Amino acid sequence: MCGFIGIFGPDGVDVAPEIYEGLLAVQHRGQDAAGMITYTDRFNLRKSHGMVAEVFAEEDMQRLRGNVGVGHVRYPTVGENRSEDAQPFHHTFPLGTAMVHNGNVTNLAELRDELFVRGGTRLNSTCDLEVILYVFQQGLAERFAENKGVIGVEDIFYAVAKVHKTVKGAYSVCAFVADCGMVAFRDPYGIKPICFGEKTDEGGRWFACASESVVLDVNGYRRTTEIGPGEAVFISHDRGLTQRKVTVEKHTPCIFEWVYFSRPDSFLDNVSVYKTRRRFGKALGKQWKALGAPMPDVVIPVPDSSRDAAMAVASELKLRYREGLVKNRYIGRTFIMPDQASRSSSIRRKLNVIPLEFRGKDVLLVDDSIVRGNTSRRIVQMARAAGARRVYFAVTSPPLIAPCPYGVDMASKTEFVADGRTVEEIAEFLDVDRLVYLDREAMNQAARKGNPCLEHFCNACFTGDYPTEDVTLERLKVIEDERGSQRSNPATL
Repeated sequence: MCGFIGIFGPDGVDVAPEIYEGLLAVQHRGQDAAGMITYTDRFNLRKSHGMVAEVFAEEDMQRLRGNVGVGHVRYPTVGENRSEDAQPFHHTFPLGTAMVHNGNVTNLAELRDELFVRGGTRLNSTCDLEVILYVFQQGLAERFAENKGVIGVEDIFYAVAKVHKTVKGAYSVCAFVADCGMVAFRDPYGIKPICFGEKTDEGGRWFACASESVVLDVNGYRRTTEIGPGEAVFISHDRGLTQRKVTVEKHTPCIFEWVYFSRPDSFLDNVSVYKTRRRFGKALGKQWKALGAPMPDVVIPVPDSSRDAAMAVASELKLRYREGLVKNRYIGRTFIMPDQASRSSSIRRKLNVIPLEFRGKDVLLVDDSIVRGNTSRRIVQMARAAGARRVYFAVTSPPLIAPCPYGVDMASKTEFVADGRTVEEIAEFLDVDRLVYLDREAMNQAARKGNPCLEHFCNACFTGDYPTEDVTLERLKVIEDERGSQRSNPATL
């Protein structure tokens, strides 16, 4: 899970300020590193560890000139998390190309061996984007040679097709090819989201793509083109737009984007995140009643991503909704922190209770998911310490039981509190009086209602059924071992 933005503006403008604003809008998708690259007659790059506001100083913004550029915020799931793993990446041969992505390459180990170790080429980082960029550049090089130094739209789509054929996993990508144009494309299954928009002002026509639509909103773009699974959009140097289905597979977007990752004010695949979470909550409330679960005195959300669902739960159960947990907005999301030590210390700092909302009451806490159980257990302890008589817990997604190889830091099934436990045993671990998870099909139906064309969602983390055929037990073991070795080495975190 990372965040990115790419902008191609009219001649003579600088896109860096808008890229900066866009990165601030998706800071929730990655808090480890940030970067931006623009182009004039050369590449202008700035990237480093840290939050967006920490990485970019005034002198950086003055240096990042040019009417085309891409930016990125990083959440590390692959690589050693060194400074050189921060995105964007750029290569100069056969054409200068800069690239950012959101996702994860599942056959990274094989590609490293095939393309680099045995091929003689050496990588500059441990980030999987460098492999995507290398394969894309291979495609351009092949056509560059055939066309005697001329690259056009067909050659760009040829390079995208080469990526689809060679690189497995889940990824949405934005790149610009110097003096040629900007390209945005999505993996053949459309697992990772991507949004595209345009605007026109007195200077001319602007194009932008991003990992969430909120990035377009804050910069005044309107969503104009839906990039589907296996599709690519290319904006040529003369601002001509060409869209093409490059590779055809079954569309299976990641349901966790609506459950947790994305901002509520975003649209993904033309589905409102806010409305979907409201539907999650309504379905969860209906399920709570159908199960005959005890009626609490009050419904309290675990901030922030479960707030909209909790309001819908309270409405469905005709109960009071209260804000009983206050979040320190200066502490990052614990789910996307790079190691367990960081998560544990941040849990203690990021939330505090309002005792009046707990004392002497039966409280229903609503959260979007339970992964490792550390945050949930700590919150339950805080609720009881504040005087809650009984603590119930409702979750707007099913139990997580399988690792995600597609760009989420859930590399080992042993990390899940639900691994090998029944719901009752999880409730005992969390020390709650009743625990209810939203039914999986009810969750899918709530998301599908926003766009009936979305027939399938990636539910792999709930079922262990992976949409891409390359994910095997052996491959999962390789990913788990790699992530485990990085966590055990403090120098890489």
